[in-house]
Amino acid sequence: MRVVIKRVYERPAQSDGRRLLVDRLWPRGLTKAAAHVDEWLRDIAPSNELRRWYHARPGEWASFRKRYLKELSSPEAEQALQHLYQLAHKKKRLTLLFASKNETRNNAMVLKELLEGTRKPPTGTGPGAVRAVRKRAVARRR
Repeated sequence: MRVVIKRVYERPAQSDGRRLLVDRLWPRGLTKAAAHVDEWLRDIAPSNELRRWYHARPGEWASFRKRYLKELSSPEAEQALQHLYQLAHKKKRLTLLFASKNETRNNAMVLKELLEGTRKPPTGTGPGAVRAVRKRAVARRR
């Protein structure tokens, strides 16, 4: 499975594979025909509150990511996330589409990391979790 992210405003390509829009709102000024979206996964997108919060604080990427991962555990989002995993396991190329101007720090990037297994949702953030991460890092170096 290959997952790529792309702004929905970029011209569609045949190499995109299945094109999935992962935003809550439809992109401004774009018709459905021009977007060439195969599926719109609204329930997997950040809530309106979180989206507005991050828009006002673009420097808070780590906090946004943590809050977004927490939202993904809600029943509605969990069901949509499960659907996304099913699509990904069909071994076809997926293109996650987003409207944000920030091409590296957006919800599509978080979903791509989850699908590729490069980042896992945080299980703890307290001092104990920090110590455990450090212990694992030391053990790997040995």
